[in-house]
Amino acid sequence: MLFHVRMDVTIPADMPAGVADEIKAREKAYSQELQRSGKWRHIWRLVGEYANYSVFDVASNAELHDILSALPLFPYMKIAVTPLCRHPSSIRDDDA
Repeated sequence: MLFHVRMDVTIPADMPAGVADEIKAREKAYSQELQRSGKWRHIWRLVGEYANYSVFDVASNAELHDILSALPLFPYMKIAVTPLCRHPSSIRDDDA
């Protein structure tokens, strides 16, 4: 199942820089692991915002929920999820 996900991050202004840096490092490692596995297919930064658009390819709503809620930055995110399905005019055979 494919999902389009928008993630907006708001780190508290009073969070110590060292704590924020450690959380961001864990976030990067986790997201890259998911990208290598194929579950996090695409990620794009939104210009001028601390936000991204991503495409996930997972087996279920529950799997996506588990992945998102395990993100180290999850407590500081606003997340919007849109389920996707293959368009009948698509020429791509690898889009489920």
